[in-house]
Amino acid sequence: MPHDSHRDLSRRERQIMDILYRSGRATAQDVMSQLPDPPSYSAVRAMLRLLEERGQVKHEQVGPRYVFTPTVAPEKARRSALRNVVRTFFDGSTRDAVAALLDLNDAPLTPTEIDRLKRLIDRATSEGR
Repeated sequence: MPHDSHRDLSRRERQIMDILYRSGRATAQDVMSQLPDPPSYSAVRAMLRLLEERGQVKHEQVGPRYVFTPTVAPEKARRSALRNVVRTFFDGSTRDAVAALLDLNDAPLTPTEIDRLKRLIDRATSEGR
């Protein structure tokens, strides 16, 4: 059964999952080339195998290589990761998390972005959130 979050992963496993989400799909060699201070090729293969056993990734064989993809859709993984960040760093407060994100943004929001945020806030309000 796939996990919904990175919570149960080691730092290196999280890095591998981040690479797979950015790439969409990758071989062990692709993953290794993008890892900071990469371990050996066989260590990367072993971690990918472990992630597959845990249901985080799946593979397909393309010629002699295995190509790995995440099993959890990127949108679902993003939501889970954000939920964990809000819970961990903002004591569960969506308001505080959004305020922090707006403070991080160096460029002013465009009118389109402001309209989208207003629509999202209106929808959340009408749904009682």
